[in-house]
Amino acid sequence: MLRKKINPVVVKTQKPAHIGEEMDLLSIKGFSGNAVAAAIKYQDRLDLGLLFSERPATVAATFTRNKVKAAPVLDAIGLLGSGIRQIRAILVNSGNANACTGGRGLEDVRRLRRWSADTLNISKTDILVSSTGVIGELLPLDRIGAAIPGLVAGLSTDGIERVAEAILTTDTVKKTAFRQIDLDGVRSGIYGMAKGSGMIGPNMGPPQATMLAFILTDLKVSPDWWQRALEKAVKVSFNRIVVDGDTSTNDTVLAMANGMAGNDPIGEANLGHEIEKILSELTMDLARQIVRDGEGATKCIELNVTGARSDTDAERVARIICESPLVKTAFFGEDPNWGRILAAAGRAGIELDPERLTLKIGDVELVKNGQGTGTKAEHLAKKIMKARDFDLTLDMGLGDGCIRFLTCDLSVEYVRINADYRT
Repeated sequence: MLRKKINPVVVKTQKPAHIGEEMDLLSIKGFSGNAVAAAIKYQDRLDLGLLFSERPATVAATFTRNKVKAAPVLDAIGLLGSGIRQIRAILVNSGNANACTGGRGLEDVRRLRRWSADTLNISKTDILVSSTGVIGELLPLDRIGAAIPGLVAGLSTDGIERVAEAILTTDTVKKTAFRQIDLDGVRSGIYGMAKGSGMIGPNMGPPQATMLAFILTDLKVSPDWWQRALEKAVKVSFNRIVVDGDTSTNDTVLAMANGMAGNDPIGEANLGHEIEKILSELTMDLARQIVRDGEGATKCIELNVTGARSDTDAERVARIICESPLVKTAFFGEDPNWGRILAAAGRAGIELDPERLTLKIGDVELVKNGQGTGTKAEHLAKKIMKARDFDLTLDMGLGDGCIRFLTCDLSVEYVRINADYRT
């Protein structure tokens, strides 16, 4: 059983001098990383990263359900669909999504796997590739290929944090999280990194910018359980965040478990529920960091939809509200314009009774039985909305269905960033 309280430790990106010490604190065994500047889009910026496991690691994965999938996503789905259950490495680049690049894009991914594998002295099927950045441009293979030897030569435990920086595009901060675990005296950990700021409306499923997340643990796990655990974690975290509602061509979550902690395999009958909870906490931590760093965002809003006929109905309502430009601009303006929220709920395509709707911002009841509660409540709600983080609750008064979503506001800065992203 779990003997210690699970304490979150977030690597402080503003203290690079202490990264090595903090990585010692993480102490997950058998993983290393490195990142270099390969001039994929910009000069002198980390944009090519590598994560490596000393031993074969059980892999779990979810990918975008967008029907327009990037070449690295298609390649990874093909590999995992062929029966690959363990990998040794993840190669990731930023600045170029390698999406909508046809057969040439797929062949480029395979070249990168082959070149990296040869340098690492592993099989070319032991490595998966991820990309994020501009859609529709071919990768600069000459520059990436020239950077791979140095990338491999510089692998170290401290270098994992460099990868967390190399995957960023319009992000303003690194996004990392860690959970320390003690399994009856066996010390282990789960570490995650993520990137995402715009084009965030993830909809990911099992193998079948962009948001990327990579999870590393030295736990020994059952492969089937590990895949199910990741799917459950993604469902309640990354799949329930919205920055702009656009589902990327490249969304990917890869989780590696190399078993070097030496524990008995985690599975349904052995601590599966407990570790699933920890994994979900970690992915929710990363998901919240993504929303807080949304392009141009000044607010992070937690929306709870309760009292729906089903969880599915609650999700439909929550997603419509979180994606509504009118609602999101009201958040930016700190305007408790509850009419926009109710109107969004009303077009979600589900059965509802307007006279049963209750809406709160924080603990202030703005709407009761479908009608506003007055200007005093709006004034109090406006004060709450001045905070960086606040919550919103819509009770539909119809059943037990409920869900939690995270979203942000829509600011003038978001428009500026995305108006000239390619230039």
